[in-house]
Amino acid sequence: MGTGDPLGMEGAHAQASGMGGMRAAGDLVARMQMTRRMRLKEAKQYVADKLHCSTRDLSDPIAMEQIRIEKGLGTLAFTSSVHPDHAGMMEAKFNISRELDIPINCVERFKERARL
Repeated sequence: MGTGDPLGMEGAHAQASGMGGMRAAGDLVARMQMTRRMRLKEAKQYVADKLHCSTRDLSDPIAMEQIRIEKGLGTLAFTSSVHPDHAGMMEAKFNISRELDIPINCVERFKERARL
């Protein structure tokens, strides 16, 4: 990244990490590896089963964009056409928590503070 780059390192980091780094299902698989201590193959199969797709679909950004839209798991404004009825970041996290049957800290804190 040169000095003339308006996004700088912050933009590169935002694109590569967190909810802003969604491409296919890598973030979902990584979440299962971290929260359930699953090995990669096991985590991929778990996510595929929960999303009712094949493990091959997990690495297909076009298939995953459709799955993310259908299940409300969030899309990227940089790679997708975002519509008002698509899930935003917090809603996407709630949906991910529900679909994968895992607790997500910010979702749990939100529920607690909102008394949901």
